[in-house]
Amino acid sequence: MKRTLLMQGPSFDGYDGGAGARYQMKREVKSFWYPTWLAQPAAMIEGSRLIDAPAHDQSWDDIAHEIDGMELVILHTSTPSFNQDCRTAELVKARNPDCLLGMVGAKVAIQPDESLAACPALDFVAREEYDFTLVEIAEGKPLAEVDGITWRGPDGAFVRNKDRAIIEDMDVLPMVSPVYKKHLDFTKYFGGYQRHPYVSFYTGRGCKSRCTFCLWPQTISGHNYRYRSVPKVIEEVQYILREMPEVKEIFFDDDTLADAHEHVTELSKELRKLGFGTPGFPVTWGCNAKANVPQPVLKAMKEGGCRVLLVGYESGNQQILHNIKKGLRTDVARRFTKDAHDLGLTIHGTFILGLPGETLETIEETIRYAMELNPHTIQVSLAAPYPGTFLYKQATENGWFDGSDHLLTDGGTQIAQLSYPHLSSEVIFDKVEEMYKRFYFRPRKIGAIMGEMLRDWDMMKRRLREGVEFFDFLRKRKEAA
Repeated sequence: MKRTLLMQGPSFDGYDGGAGARYQMKREVKSFWYPTWLAQPAAMIEGSRLIDAPAHDQSWDDIAHEIDGMELVILHTSTPSFNQDCRTAELVKARNPDCLLGMVGAKVAIQPDESLAACPALDFVAREEYDFTLVEIAEGKPLAEVDGITWRGPDGAFVRNKDRAIIEDMDVLPMVSPVYKKHLDFTKYFGGYQRHPYVSFYTGRGCKSRCTFCLWPQTISGHNYRYRSVPKVIEEVQYILREMPEVKEIFFDDDTLADAHEHVTELSKELRKLGFGTPGFPVTWGCNAKANVPQPVLKAMKEGGCRVLLVGYESGNQQILHNIKKGLRTDVARRFTKDAHDLGLTIHGTFILGLPGETLETIEETIRYAMELNPHTIQVSLAAPYPGTFLYKQATENGWFDGSDHLLTDGGTQIAQLSYPHLSSEVIFDKVEEMYKRFYFRPRKIGAIMGEMLRDWDMMKRRLREGVEFFDFLRKRKEAA
């Protein structure tokens, strides 16, 4: 087995670019998702090393020595961070010219030739689900025989091998939590709506929804939702409870775990048997959910210890939801939200401004919709046309943006890429700040946050820190405008 290093390279200060991140950017409050898509092959390659530099505030100088003696180095990249990651690749090759160097991530999966051309230090890029791809390379299999890669041939030509078959049996993948425990400091990972410290991992991959903007199903994981058996998930949960007792919350990061009603209900029942949801049990859990989960399923989840749901509402305008193929009605989302609140579930709602069909009127509709639904916290993003998505194709064909991959400022703040004849990108950009302010600066919301802080000293310290980060985020957005 080759001595292998898997790495999320140094990047913008506070930049969250891991494969668990829905959008790669610097967020309104400190937020880092676990590098699950790197941890998975790390769990399969004996003796490998995993580094997540952004979350641990590591520069190149901090980690350069880790390159020494490595025979295989894998960098995760994304469209926003690609140029920075190429600079890291050059530093890797300069320090260790004999290592085999590859990149993974949606950016290189969709644009393999362009990525190799732009980054001469790379020997190969991996496409599709790359877990077993990296295992085979680490085992010494010749690149010409490895499915799912595009590589630089001896003559410099780019060679595209046949596609890697999708993983149907998710139980063949080992746990990632032992990799977290061995290589990462899990106190460095934060979510604005999650208890701290938390752990996140995937129980399955793929999403049956067809949202035009969503990156992972359209580039790597596909639209067929495949999930690990409940006993396998419980095995990892038991490991976390036993070996990482400081953890207060587990987040199942599947695109929409709650879409599989029978599966999540069975999982909730088994978690209940471990103590989740019972009085005094110290650990809770959460997951991503589409805003149409039936009340009986939500009830089973709550009884099984579920505390928080990450819900993509996106827009309050029904036509925009149709435009992006969300497969969701606003009246159903309202019913779902009421059911969740009645059960005592916390909701972190995500919204996107600037989607196709957006106008000043629909933005106003979305702001009022968010205030009506009143999730506990929100994230407001700008529509981001990532290569490989239908939104990217639609936007370039219609001239809504120039097709560039410059999605962030030099400081890592998201840029409004899409601009319409009737609605400029500058206006869309400014409306994000307005939505945040109108949502949070209401007496009702301020009172709820203050009450939460007064009941819990740790929450008091956390919200004060997040408040500083939030206002700093707004200040930097103004500077970027």
